[in-house]
Amino acid sequence: MPDDGNAAYGHVSFARSKSHFADRITADVRDGWPVEAGRYRLVVSRACPWASRAVISRRLLGLEEALPMAVADPVQDDRSWRFTLDPGGRDPVLGIRYLAEAYEAREKGFPGGVSVPAVVDVPSGKLVTNDYQRLTLDLATEWTALHREGAPDLYPRELRGEIDRVMAEVYEDVNNGVYRTGFAVDQEEYEGACAGVFRRLERVAARLEGQRYLVGDTITEADIRLFTTLVRFDAVYHGHFKCNRWKLSENPVLWAYARDLFRTPGFGDTVDFDHIKRHYYRVHTGINPTGIVPLGPDLSGWRSPHGRERLGGRPFGTGTPPGPVPAAEAVPDLTAQP
Repeated sequence: MPDDGNAAYGHVSFARSKSHFADRITADVRDGWPVEAGRYRLVVSRACPWASRAVISRRLLGLEEALPMAVADPVQDDRSWRFTLDPGGRDPVLGIRYLAEAYEAREKGFPGGVSVPAVVDVPSGKLVTNDYQRLTLDLATEWTALHREGAPDLYPRELRGEIDRVMAEVYEDVNNGVYRTGFAVDQEEYEGACAGVFRRLERVAARLEGQRYLVGDTITEADIRLFTTLVRFDAVYHGHFKCNRWKLSENPVLWAYARDLFRTPGFGDTVDFDHIKRHYYRVHTGINPTGIVPLGPDLSGWRSPHGRERLGGRPFGTGTPPGPVPAAEAVPDLTAQP
């Protein structure tokens, strides 16, 4: 989103826009976009929780080679997501400086902002989709021919009804609720949104007290979507968004659950706390006009024992963990710092 939008946060009520580009890449090519190795480029920011869903799913499913990834600078300018982390400030495959260029190639004067995750068609340079809600489900169900051997089933058919229900509740009150809290324009709006966040978190904690994962005994899409909010909670949502009734690290069940996932290959090894903190504190000038990025919190606790193994469960079902992170995609492990 451009800077003027970020400056407006805290002054106008927050409403998340629906994805304008909702084409799907499918095995039967029903939207005109075939599943094809190497054809598309996944553009993400490691700061963004919605994009992080796709990063985690892609790694768990072993789609790194089939769906190459571009990582945008966590700090935006007035044209939003930019490729200033790459040599010359251009994505080396797409040849563009800003993700907005792929949006404009698809539709001149498109409505809405420039969001990640986004999938771009490399041959044409046009955006295919920015539908963050559908993208990861399609990676799990439509890209199966390109999954690695031993890839987990992240959206098992027999559990989809329950997964969808849990994800909808978590989205409304937690994933999106932290934003409605942080960008509230008055006390009443803030208190209502904040209460909703913690009410849902307490219900989720009660659910997880006796089971290792949200639905069934394996990791599913529901866990990925909750994790991307929890891993940002103490670092940015507690302070920056004023979701401060308690910290994640003060809730024994959720803190152990989040650490369990963090230490599972495919989760913590995709998290860049530096990108997360710099994006939220420097970009949201409407609620943090100084742009100061706090030194804390202490991240070393993320590597501490969690004890969730006692609940059983099979993280990858009948599959296996993903292999090592490709060297080009490795992130600094700030959790090792004192």
